[in-house]
Amino acid sequence: MASMCRPSSRRVTAMPMPVVALGVAMVVLASSATVARGQQLKMGFYAASCPGVEQMVGDYVRQHVRRVPTVAAALLRLHFHDCFVRGCDASVLLNSTGGNVAEKDAPPNLSLRGFDFVDRVKALVEEACPGVVSCADVLALAARDAVAAIGGPSWRVPTGRRDGTVSSMVEALDEIPRPTMTFPELADLFASKGLGVRDLVWLSGAHTIGIAHCSSFADRLYGYAGANNGTDPSLDATYAANLRRRKCRAPLAGGRPYAVDAVVEMDPGSHLTFDLGYYREVLRHRGLFRSDAALLTDAAARADVAGVAAGPEEVFFQVFARSMARMGAVQVKTGDEGEIRRNCAVVNGD
Repeated sequence: MASMCRPSSRRVTAMPMPVVALGVAMVVLASSATVARGQQLKMGFYAASCPGVEQMVGDYVRQHVRRVPTVAAALLRLHFHDCFVRGCDASVLLNSTGGNVAEKDAPPNLSLRGFDFVDRVKALVEEACPGVVSCADVLALAARDAVAAIGGPSWRVPTGRRDGTVSSMVEALDEIPRPTMTFPELADLFASKGLGVRDLVWLSGAHTIGIAHCSSFADRLYGYAGANNGTDPSLDATYAANLRRRKCRAPLAGGRPYAVDAVVEMDPGSHLTFDLGYYREVLRHRGLFRSDAALLTDAAARADVAGVAAGPEEVFFQVFARSMARMGAVQVKTGDEGEIRRNCAVVNGD
């Protein structure tokens, strides 16, 4: 799931948008992850210290996602990029300092959105329960509730995460999946997080509500090594021609890398609907990233893609929810590790 759900700019703005039909499917799944310290998270962690916090987060997220459905992809991608660097510890939310460039300023994260949204949710929580609820838990809950708010699955999110105090651009460059990765590279990276091949396949399904910048896949359209027409042969030729003509114009000689770095729906026609469209497009060789096409290069992964695409939507919801629960427990900090940040963008005391 390389560079998951690439929104077009960093900030979420409250612009009127069409209301998306809800119809949420609640999937009650406990995480079976064996990742580091994940077992120390628990349901209802804040039942005594901040009762009602999950309802508070959910109400705010639902209210805004109904007005601006693109918030869902932004929050989901933000959570994913956080968990893949130092675990799910909200380190992606930290600002750079004079002596350190933080994760959010790494090239793969420059198109992340949702920072101000998380800040607003955190401010509400702080007003109700000062210094109690971590930014990492706020982000994990908000991502879950945003997916549910656009009609996708929900899943159980055990809480008790603590916030990290270290954020490194270099680590983000090393740890965040890239859209150019091969299947073995992706599988190895996921394995390093305690996630399996099926988690890779199901989490890639997040692209059903994502968009991508032309610059992240234009190497498949122009000058592809070994291709007579410069186009990646694993990309549907008709689709590639349409992208070149309508969305991603040819590079400018001696100028900017691409004439217009436009955005393209990962799941054309239904990028605001959490559905099976992404997998069906991948099977038609219309996945935008090389990492999407890579899912078809492994026999087991291809069989899973084909199986879920042909099945009922509820099956995808269940497996996606299970993998999200597993990812949300990756290398979490608990107990006396880390801190509870009052402001998600800075380490306490800075």
